[in-house]
Amino acid sequence: MDDTTVRRYSLLDAVRGAAVLNMIAYHLLYNIYCVFGVWPEFYQSAAAVIWERFICVTFIVVSGMAINFSRRGYRRGIIISLCGIIVTVVTVIFIPEQMIMYGILTFLGFAMLVTFALRDILGQVKPAIGAAVSFALFALSYGVPFGYLGFFSVPIVTLPETMYRYRWLAFLGFRNEAFFSADYFPILPWIFLFVFGFYLWRLIAEHDLDRFFYKKIPVLDFFGRHSLIIYMIHQPILYGLCYLVFTYMIK
Repeated sequence: MDDTTVRRYSLLDAVRGAAVLNMIAYHLLYNIYCVFGVWPEFYQSAAAVIWERFICVTFIVVSGMAINFSRRGYRRGIIISLCGIIVTVVTVIFIPEQMIMYGILTFLGFAMLVTFALRDILGQVKPAIGAAVSFALFALSYGVPFGYLGFFSVPIVTLPETMYRYRWLAFLGFRNEAFFSADYFPILPWIFLFVFGFYLWRLIAEHDLDRFFYKKIPVLDFFGRHSLIIYMIHQPILYGLCYLVFTYMIK
């Protein structure tokens, strides 16, 4: 979800495009299995969890990489944040049982705004060190939404329950038992993965590997360049198709 540059790094678009196609396939199965009740436990299966995380990690890392050469980071961040708000409003009104609070778009918009504002300061850190530290912080804070600090899914330190008392702190990652969202990407731990993407691109450029990213892959490139609009329209289309099938074709 980056801006157009003088010479576009099309391979990043292709990677993002592959993530978009994965996302469409995942959401189609989610609608069939979970929304329409064929297999409600689908999203809890190991394969579904890994698949969903892979898609979202790809979006976050690529967006972090792209912020390095974005010329309109504030504008892009605001647009994506507004799209996140629209998704929240629509789901709360029309499908409250699948409402999205602090979803991937809300997070990406926030991360773009913050990282773009701090890019000069972050840029003073050597890319290898920045990438290592940010990834370590991501691993350490991965369990924050679940009440602990540790190494990814391995708890080491339990966080105080008082940090999870207030519903509004869910935006930061301190969600309580009353909070629900069908798509949840809080600031912690995901901001560190976004910053990791920021440094990863600088590490790539430092070793003159960015020249390989000019390669254009048809179709995937298209989906990557139009990822935001596809994200906004794909679920209503998929939901509508599933509704027609399950309402009028499958009795």
